[in-house]
Amino acid sequence: MLPAMTALTLGLRYFAGVFAIAFALGTVRTVWVEPVLGKLAAVAIEGPIILTVSWWWGSRLLARQPLGLAGRAVMGGSAFVWLMLAELGLGQALGQAPQAWAASLVTPAGLLGLAGQLGFAALPLMIKAERP
Repeated sequence: MLPAMTALTLGLRYFAGVFAIAFALGTVRTVWVEPVLGKLAAVAIEGPIILTVSWWWGSRLLARQPLGLAGRAVMGGSAFVWLMLAELGLGQALGQAPQAWAASLVTPAGLLGLAGQLGFAALPLMIKAERP
């Protein structure tokens, strides 16, 4: 497989693996944690957990298929694009207008969540590219 295709494929796999866990944790955050602690605190608690999962999953993927720095940038960048598209699509499926979704990103909780999402995108750049 061409290096760019490998990086894009790993980006999709990275997104899918982390999104599955994040979706489950997001449900817990929304249903049980937010009503007790508030949205900002709930996002602050969830973020490190998701970033830990991201590091673990990204490390597993890159151990099996090492990429150079450019490939890891493509992996993280494409995963971020998939994540934003998934969040937008999920919001629309739940009746949220695209403008409302975009506006939610500039709230305190939204900015903290976006910082975590950018961290998710950057993690492949920080993971060692060699086999264990």
